[in-house]
Amino acid sequence: MVDRMKGKVALITGASRGQGRAMAELFLEEGAEAVISGDVLDPREPEGSKVDFQKMDITQPGDWKRIVDDIVAKHGKIDVLINNAAICEYETILETSIEQYDRLLDIDLKSIFLGMKEVLPHMIEKKAGSIINVSSIWGLAGVPNSYAYQAAKGAILNVSKNIAATHGQDGIRCNSLHPGYILSPMNENQAPEINAALIAGTVLKRPGQPIETAYAALFLASDESSYVTGSALVVDGGYLAQ
Repeated sequence: MVDRMKGKVALITGASRGQGRAMAELFLEEGAEAVISGDVLDPREPEGSKVDFQKMDITQPGDWKRIVDDIVAKHGKIDVLINNAAICEYETILETSIEQYDRLLDIDLKSIFLGMKEVLPHMIEKKAGSIINVSSIWGLAGVPNSYAYQAAKGAILNVSKNIAATHGQDGIRCNSLHPGYILSPMNENQAPEINAALIAGTVLKRPGQPIETAYAALFLASDESSYVTGSALVVDGGYLAQ
């Protein structure tokens, strides 16, 4: 199937590489008018890509305003916002410094607040929009480390429900996406024993590929999910099924 994103304009944070990049490229294949990547990192292999790669610090309100204003000026709208950018750290609560906690929460959670606050008025004006906030399986289940990461990812679940409940009457849908272990630059330097344990914990006994998360995001971004809001979509190879 093609053209599931025909005419739509999407802003995806952290889309210079990994699962965010897979989302961006898939959306363009599916007919998106434009896909903008807001990322502090340089894109990997940008040659030949039609993604509009923009430098952006997602923790800064001024960067959000600059990028969103530019998109609306060029395209007249934003149909889809995917808050995908994040970092992951593994310290327990006793090992987590205040500085580390604040930094991770700024990147993984506060950025979502800033992005939705900037984009929502434009979606409300059009009476349409889909917001997808990328959480994690650790937003749904406990893990004996990664205190700050889990604090952020757990909160994403409920802020997504809050926006769904508050702005459904404005024609806006908001859902959270919960990937399990997906092969991506975020975890390419992760300890082998952690990777092995995550794979062993799935019922499919393999890691996920970025395109598999991208197809889930495509469903939530497209009109195929027009009656889906306030939901948490899990893409984890069955990790949480056991």
